[in-house]
This record gives sequence, C-alpha cells and structure tokens, in this order.
Amino acid sequence: MNRTTLDLWVGFFVALGIAALLFLALKVGSFTGAHMDQTYQLQAKFDNIGGLKARGPVKSAGVVVGRVSDIRFDPETYEAVVSLSIDARYTFPKDTFASIYTSGLLGDQYVGLEPGGDERKLAAGDTIFKTQSAVVLEKLVSQFLFNKAAEGQDPK
Repeated sequence: MNRTTLDLWVGFFVALGIAALLFLALKVGSFTGAHMDQTYQLQAKFDNIGGLKARGPVKSAGVVVGRVSDIRFDPETYEAVVSLSIDARYTFPKDTFASIYTSGLLGDQYVGLEPGGDERKLAAGDTIFKTQSAVVLEKLVSQFLFNKAAEGQDPK
C-alpha cells in the first residue's frame, strides 16, 4: 500500500470519528429527536425546579410529548414559572399533574405529566395547577442528618 492510499484511509477514519462524536454530542444535548411542527403552550408553577433547563423534555408515560420552552421567576408568588411547548398531537385533561423527575440517580431533570380523569382538556395558554417540585438531594440529606441529631439528644 502506498503512502497516498494510507493517508486517504486515515483521513476517512478520522472523519468518521468526528462524525460519531458530533452525533453523540447532539444525542446527549437533546438536539435530535422528533421535530414538533405544531405546539401549544402550557404553564406550570413550581416551588423548586432543581436543575431543570430550557429545552428539557416533557414526558408522559415515558414518551417525549414536548419541551420546556422557558423558565422564569414570578416575583409576586416567589415561584418558578415553567412554560411547556406540547406537541399538538397530544391533549391532556384539566386535572393533569406535573412533576419534575430526574433521569436515573443523578441524571438530567425533566417534567413528567400524569393525566387525570377530567373530560375537559387543557388548551393553549392554560396553567397546570397540580405540581410537584423537584427533589433536591442536598435538602434530603440535611433533613436526615438534622433528624438523626435531634434523636440523639437526651431529654432533660
């Protein structure tokens, strides 16, 4: 094999490696996946959103049904207002419950929608009132340690 052919093969495999790294970066960054042509906006208010980020997935029954489009702080209620872009193919009842979950033990956070039984559906611009904030691991550990310290004290 001459030098030109060897250089061509090395260049081919380097380009293939760069393409594989680009694919992996897009997959991890949630930039790939189903493209939603038509969406409608919903809002949900949470006491604590943890590490939830814009463009994070919105899932129902494990299926991505939308994305987090915006996160802002409401200075009047001191809550985080999360705007959700939901694919127009999916509709949810008015009594839908929105929770913030973590993928795996320490993974990315996402919004999970659990539909209720109401016959009326959420429309564009509606607010989900039933929410559960993110579980913050540091807060759980500190509460556990505080409770253990309180148990150890002798009553006098």
